[in-house]
Amino acid sequence: MSQEARINRIIDGYNRPNRVVEFPKKNGTPLYTSEFFGENVFSLKTMAKCLPKPVYQQFIKQMRGGQVMDKNTTDSVAHAARIWAMDRGATHFTHWFQPQTGSTAEKQDSFLTINNNFDSNGEIYQLDTFSGSQLLQSEPDASSFPSGGMRSTFEARGYTVWDTTSPMFIQPGPHGTSILYIPSIFISYNGEALDEKTVLLRSSEALSKAAVELLKLINPNPTDENPHVTHVYTTLGVEQEFFLIDRGLYSLRSDLKITGRTLVGRLPPKHQQMEDHYFGRMPTRVLSAISEAELELIKLGVPVKTRHNEVAPSQFEMAPIFEDATIAVDHNLLTMDVLHKVAHNHKLKVLYHEKPFKGINGSGKHCNWSLSTNHGENLLDPTSTPETNYRFLLFLVAILNAVHIHAGLLRAGIASASNDHRLGANEAPPGIVSAFLGEHLTEILNAIEETRAIKSSEPHFESIKVGGTVLDMKISTLPEILRDLTDRNRTSPFAFTGNKFEFRAVGSKQSTSFPVTLLNSAVASSIQEVTEALLKQKGDKPTLTDEDKIFVIRKYIIKTKNIRFEGDNYSEAWVKEAETRGLPNIKKSPEAFTKLLDPVNSDMLIKNGIFTKSELHSRHHILLEKYTKDILIEARTLEAIVKTQILPIAYEFRKSLAEGIKSIESVCSKEHSVPERNIIEITTPIVIDLQKYIDSITTMIKEVGKIDDPYKQAEYTEKNLLPIMEEIRIKVDNLEELISDKLWPLPKYNELLFY
Repeated sequence: MSQEARINRIIDGYNRPNRVVEFPKKNGTPLYTSEFFGENVFSLKTMAKCLPKPVYQQFIKQMRGGQVMDKNTTDSVAHAARIWAMDRGATHFTHWFQPQTGSTAEKQDSFLTINNNFDSNGEIYQLDTFSGSQLLQSEPDASSFPSGGMRSTFEARGYTVWDTTSPMFIQPGPHGTSILYIPSIFISYNGEALDEKTVLLRSSEALSKAAVELLKLINPNPTDENPHVTHVYTTLGVEQEFFLIDRGLYSLRSDLKITGRTLVGRLPPKHQQMEDHYFGRMPTRVLSAISEAELELIKLGVPVKTRHNEVAPSQFEMAPIFEDATIAVDHNLLTMDVLHKVAHNHKLKVLYHEKPFKGINGSGKHCNWSLSTNHGENLLDPTSTPETNYRFLLFLVAILNAVHIHAGLLRAGIASASNDHRLGANEAPPGIVSAFLGEHLTEILNAIEETRAIKSSEPHFESIKVGGTVLDMKISTLPEILRDLTDRNRTSPFAFTGNKFEFRAVGSKQSTSFPVTLLNSAVASSIQEVTEALLKQKGDKPTLTDEDKIFVIRKYIIKTKNIRFEGDNYSEAWVKEAETRGLPNIKKSPEAFTKLLDPVNSDMLIKNGIFTKSELHSRHHILLEKYTKDILIEARTLEAIVKTQILPIAYEFRKSLAEGIKSIESVCSKEHSVPERNIIEITTPIVIDLQKYIDSITTMIKEVGKIDDPYKQAEYTEKNLLPIMEEIRIKVDNLEELISDKLWPLPKYNELLFY
């Protein structure tokens, strides 16, 4: 029956009707994507068309923090947004926010309002309205979301508040309607942050303030060519990795449905060892789904740029063009949501778990992070002469100093029960946080440190040469090829890649809000420290000299040298070297979470106004609690699978072997039943061990409930439950190799994965 169910699901997948999606056209000709980009977004451009000019100008001032939002402006924006949305089929609106659950939340309200006044016919007025107060805030039940002890169950009041920096948008609803989404923050009755976005916005402001102060010090006399900077914002481009599998087969795997990963399952003979999946041709079914998702995202103003096969079978990636980090976070969450919905329509299931399949690569969310001014200048662009670009070097050493001081904090930002399966597994950076700069920048920093000339001064871009000749040497079909300033180090958790840093260790299913918040905060604090060092070095002089700048740059080059590593972060040699450098190697999440409360980190976060003390402690509590719950859910799921599916099949298999032996020996000598006896002798100890391990898991789950301290709970599950779950997996995978395919109760890897 198990084999029949699997076969039926596979046949259903092949027999599915092709989903037809019409690409936007005009007069029968497909539109350029730029022509419908953002058509479902109530953007500033759209707002300017819908609002009177004075109201629009007032809104822009208020959005940029110039003054508090007044009632007239909010009512006008709300009215314009409602008309715009209802003209596009919207019947409801929702405040869309990011509670500390790793995903988004929404409560949908209708535009329909009943007025108690009567018309001339004696009917109650029914009208569609949307007021400024409804736009500004809503009131979800705060007691039903994680609060880390800040709120009791009876303290239910909380508020979602419109984030004016992120545009409203519409998404499809049921029956051809649509819904107006209002990006929002989520706070408690007393104003504490209960979400991911509030602290992200705070960190962005703190970083901007610190960066502007440093830029004022460097450039005290602005000119037209070098104007004064009033705002610095972080830019972010999020590379989203994921798996896509058949939804029918997915439905037969309770471990995938409940936990997001396979808790048992053997590797097939062919998986990723041929290295032929990366950048290979996408399966037609997958390409159709991703293409439709891109179409919807373009309408939502998400600048999706890249799609490709990843390293593992059934693994893929989508990546956007970088944009303001606060909007990029929203767009990444939208990407995950849209991809989930579209995959469902194609009878596929998207898996965001960092390690859904043991033995093949897991998924990450590479965050390409940089700093940009309000004039559009990238502060991490080294230019063609980075050795004399003191602005670039000051920001570079400030970032390195942030990583050096707050490496544990950055590690805490990427920690989770699911990401622990991926980190340090030769597919993602290890628990040691280091920074990679590349040969050229490393030589520049070393030369400044040693007060010597640079050994080799290569231009930012140079022609690649083959055998001493330029590739475009009179070969008309080949262009000249340009080489970047730095190579890429995919093993580094924090690598400089030309004009940005790539934070590679972020997990694929987590929101980027939290890790980017911590990174922004650490860099803001470090920039403040560098600014103070420059002021001290300047002394009574009216302005900084180049010598002052070089002195401070050299100081931080020396201070941060231990955090820089140019080699293979996967190697055992690096683990040993990192230990001699005094760098922490945090392998598991419970230890990583404690770094939030280390004074060097907590004092910085509280001082810069990113978290209050209670918010930080609640965050620590929530992370520990979630870690424990994740593992307990996995343990209970594994327990149920083994008890109700694996062991019964093993009993049936042994019984059939025993009956076969009896039949053989009734007509032949015992020598003829040796193969069957050998299989029983191999299978029986495995079954006995499984029974023993399952009894142990049941006992351990009860023990966790007796522990009150959240850290001790997490530590117990990590040190006791995880190892025995791995032992159970090994035993079950051994049975999978032995038991007849027609009996095996779960879809196997070779059936789940697209090749």
